[in-house]
Amino acid sequence: MTRERLGNWAGNVVYGAARTYRPESVDELRRVVARSKQVRALGSGHSFSRVADTTGDLVLLDGLPPMVEIDTARSSVTVGAGMRYADVAAELHRNGFALANMASLPHISVAGSCATGTHGSGDGLRCLAASVTALELAGPEGDLFELRRDTDDAFPGAVVSLGALGVVTRLTLDVEPAFEMEQRVRLEVPLDDLAARFDEVFGAAYSVSAFTDWRSGEARVWLKRRTGRPEPAWAGGREAPGPEHPVPGMAPASCTVQLGIPGPWHERLPHFRPQMTPSAGDELQSEWFLPRDAAPAALAAVRAIAGRVAPVLHISEIRTVRGDDLWLSPAYGRDTVTLHFTWRNDPGGVLPVVAELEKRLVPLGARPHWGKIATMPAAEIIARYERAGDFARLASKIDPAGKFRNAFLAALFPLE
Repeated sequence: MTRERLGNWAGNVVYGAARTYRPESVDELRRVVARSKQVRALGSGHSFSRVADTTGDLVLLDGLPPMVEIDTARSSVTVGAGMRYADVAAELHRNGFALANMASLPHISVAGSCATGTHGSGDGLRCLAASVTALELAGPEGDLFELRRDTDDAFPGAVVSLGALGVVTRLTLDVEPAFEMEQRVRLEVPLDDLAARFDEVFGAAYSVSAFTDWRSGEARVWLKRRTGRPEPAWAGGREAPGPEHPVPGMAPASCTVQLGIPGPWHERLPHFRPQMTPSAGDELQSEWFLPRDAAPAALAAVRAIAGRVAPVLHISEIRTVRGDDLWLSPAYGRDTVTLHFTWRNDPGGVLPVVAELEKRLVPLGARPHWGKIATMPAAEIIARYERAGDFARLASKIDPAGKFRNAFLAALFPLE
């Protein structure tokens, strides 16, 4: 136990925990939870919001024993909650298996990513939490309980849970046979063409991302294809002659291999290598999930204020996500386009622009990412989730005293 104040990855959040624990076993974790009056769990600390914050006890999950148990008969893997995607993926690949999807950063923890609805990109790929088939949690008394996709009606409410149901100790994920991929980058793709041919562009590979500063009127498009699988041959713009970094001007050494060179799935699906500093490094992030059919209008809405966005922006990424049935997933019930913004670390300059973007995107159906910066009132955010009432009742049933609540959750789900 320590009283040292910790911050998140970006440094824009300093956690207000009275005490911080780093248990080295599940039994030790259970004891901490049982004796705490208020407790929250922290994975890799990559959220830019205060979703993991607490004034009570903060439990770090990275000290738990690493666990990657593959069930070949069920095509699944059970992993410890503190595991990073990079470590899980490497072990899966060594055993001939793969995850269907990964986020752009393999540095993030499995439990934290799933709890906040984090995602990759691909017309056929759902958020990372949608691959979860079971999860084990430590409840308010430190008791372990399990929820399973195939047996529990409340399971869709338990995966993207924002930490409200307990401390996740392990998760079981779907896997498939390992596969190879290659990625190429197309430069100078006009944003007008991207909007007009949106389905063609984002259907041109297994995973597609478009990066833009909004002001230039152009995008660079990352195409990640599975080898041996025919895919549409969209070829807008021109092919990059060398490796590219998503943030213009940054060296591409931290990025995964491009130029059409085949390699393992886990070394191509993410944008960044796990041993390197990802993205811009010194940054803030926001992201909004919108109905896929709103993509042209959403792109036009951002372009209309490009002069305000660009000066405080490192880069913006456009992605697609298949809809799911997870109650608090920002992609719940609809195929989705996401607009991600990697901002300069300038809160005073960024927050007014975030508010202006929300003013334009919310009428189109935008839901903010749970782990990133937003200015929308909590009541307005949760009103966009049809199953929010069901989730509130589930949380009250599992945690009636509110041991796992914090200010972030209290604003979303006020006690009646």
